[in-house]
Amino acid sequence: MKIERRRWYDEGLQFSCHQCHNCCRGTAPGFVYVTPHQTERITRWLQMSFRSFQKRFLTRDEDGEFVLTLKPNGDCIFWQDGCTIYPVRPRQCRTFPFWAENLESREAWHGLKTFCHGVDNGKLYSIESIESIFHGHATD
Repeated sequence: MKIERRRWYDEGLQFSCHQCHNCCRGTAPGFVYVTPHQTERITRWLQMSFRSFQKRFLTRDEDGEFVLTLKPNGDCIFWQDGCTIYPVRPRQCRTFPFWAENLESREAWHGLKTFCHGVDNGKLYSIESIESIFHGHATD
């Protein structure tokens, strides 16, 4: 007998990006982690070598993982009146706000409203869609 684990968001969640860019800017600064595959996609799209890309756009976190450099004001290095690498943006950016820490509890999800006005607004995402996005299977 299979026991199905219920999630607090089993009925789905509403989200609609309002293009406010708060998740990309100093409002909620944080690291954007990039994998070698993601870095390769971005460098190809920008038509530059990895070495040039690394020197200009990457740094390492305290554990030595590659992250996108932040501007002094906390903005993403690729934010300039919008995302300048949007078609090839990292998975972390494509899957926001459906991250593990945001899906832990209803309180965590609602806590996003302090800077993200799209939470609980717009499109209703089914649990299947949320899980697909969370696990990186969704594309846009």
